[in-house]
Amino acid sequence: MLRSTSRLAKARGLVALLLPACIAPAMADSPQVFGWVEEGLIFPEKVAVKFKLDTGALTSSMHAENIDRFEKDGDDWVRFTLELKDIDTDKKIEKRLERELVRDIKVRGAGGAESRPVVRMKVCLGDKIYEEQFSLNDRDKMNYPVLVGRRTLKNIGLVDSSKTFTVEPNCPE
Repeated sequence: MLRSTSRLAKARGLVALLLPACIAPAMADSPQVFGWVEEGLIFPEKVAVKFKLDTGALTSSMHAENIDRFEKDGDDWVRFTLELKDIDTDKKIEKRLERELVRDIKVRGAGGAESRPVVRMKVCLGDKIYEEQFSLNDRDKMNYPVLVGRRTLKNIGLVDSSKTFTVEPNCPE
C-alpha cells in the first residue's frame, strides 16, 4: 500500500510539473478574445471608430456615403465617401475612395431587400491589420460605423459578449 501511495504522489508531482509546460504553448496559440465593441482603425486614413463585433451578421459592413459604381479597365469599381468622426480626436474625416467591386450582396430587412456593393478594406483591430470584405451602406443612423461579421471574425478571434474595449488599435502603416 505504501508503494502505490508513493507512486501516486510521484505521478501527481510529475503532472504538476509538466501541465504548465503543456498549457502555456497551447494558450499562446489560442485566438485573441475581443469584446463585442472595440476601437479599430480604418485605413488608409487611420480613423479611429467603434467596431461592433456582431456574430449575428455574416458579412461585415462599413459606413459609406455617395456610392457610385463605374467601370475601370473593364472591371467594376465603386467610388464612395468615408465620412467618419474620429473617436480619439473628435475630428471629422471625409475621404473619397475608390475600390474594385468584389461582389454584390442582397440584404433583407424590415424595409425590404436591397443590393449593396462589397469591397476590400484594410482595418486595424488590436495589433494586426486585416484586409477584409465590407459591404458599403449609409450607417449614419447606426451607433457603430463598422460592423464586423462572422466572415471577418473567423480571421480575427473570439468575441466575449460581456466585454467592451479590451484592446487599443496599435498597427503600424
